Amino acid sequence: MSLALSTLLYEWRRYMAAVIALALAGVLMLALSAMFIGIMQSFTATIDKSRAQLIILSAQARSMGGGPGGGGGAVPKRVVPLIYRHPDVVEVQDLPNDFGQFFAEGKPNPSLVNIMVIDTTPNGVTLPDDFTDDMRRAIEPPYAVGIDVSSMKQLGVNLGDQAMLNGRSVRVALIMDGYANSQFPNLVMSRQTQRLMGRANDNQFDMLMVRIKDVKTEKDIVRVRDELNAMADGQYRAWTKDELSTATIRDMMQEGILAIILGFMNIIGFVIGVVITWQTLRGAILANIKEFASLRALGVSIGQLRGVVMELSFWVGILGIAASALLMVGIAALAKSANIPMGFEAGSLIQTGVLLLLISIMSGALTLGALKKGEPADLLK
Repeated sequence: MSLALSTLLYEWRRYMAAVIALALAGVLMLALSAMFIGIMQSFTATIDKSRAQLIILSAQARSMGGGPGGGGGAVPKRVVPLIYRHPDVVEVQDLPNDFGQFFAEGKPNPSLVNIMVIDTTPNGVTLPDDFTDDMRRAIEPPYAVGIDVSSMKQLGVNLGDQAMLNGRSVRVALIMDGYANSQFPNLVMSRQTQRLMGRANDNQFDMLMVRIKDVKTEKDIVRVRDELNAMADGQYRAWTKDELSTATIRDMMQEGILAIILGFMNIIGFVIGVVITWQTLRGAILANIKEFASLRALGVSIGQLRGVVMELSFWVGILGIAASALLMVGIAALAKSANIPMGFEAGSLIQTGVLLLLISIMSGALTLGALKKGEPADLLK
């Protein structure tokens, strides 16, 4: 075991403050972005959980929001036969999306809801893969709707209650879990109910869900996507589900105030982490300065001692990353129990881990000056 690691294990109390500071800095950088990602994933829930393998958007769209500058336009109905020309395509259905005003009995003001329309046929391509047969049947009857459990208090309804949606009477027949939306409550209805309410548009679509046959690997999906795009002639663009979700989240994360907030929080977390970790490491080194002076007297060079300090800061960084991960697991569990959506991306997690390690190493570099106080002559004082 190296000198740095044995010192950290023996004197762990001295370095605990640095580990905690790194962990809190990581939580500060991760928690806010995880909440934003969770909110964005709530908008793409019906896509992520659908039984389709590919999504068709307009050729101009760069994400579900259309990309920079607004929506990318609708997909015309004439595109559907073109997609069926591919021999591997077995089903194409549109996925309508709408908004509505929801009135609950006893609520003085309406609530704006995000309406998700799905097919209730068994194994329907737009039917979420976490819907059981009982859930599917619950919203099959006309004017039966479902809401997320997190929206019950906000909307003022319980299972079985009657309410008004866009001027029509509906019944809450299903309470879902995992469809929380912090902006507008999600409400799901069948395609039949949508038509009865006069909200269907058969001439153009927001997006099309495509099911392909004989899917064995992700490469099969990517191959069909590329072949559909080659056949598109500028009339549409095919996406994989993961590709579209990633593009949508990236697009929203880069917009104006959101990017500023996340960037500011990362800077604050970085600065706080560096300052506290630096001062903690410096205090710990000064507390053991006589031991370092003894090593100098035994012939250990100042360069070797600096290597010990840098290795020590590295291990503090590793422990800080581990502590941050444990804290985020706890926070994510609390958020889930409170129906607060949180989402994590591999890129964001890796970036935060690298930043925490960089904070620790920078703090170690700033601490090296303290070794100058450990001269062998000081042992004679």
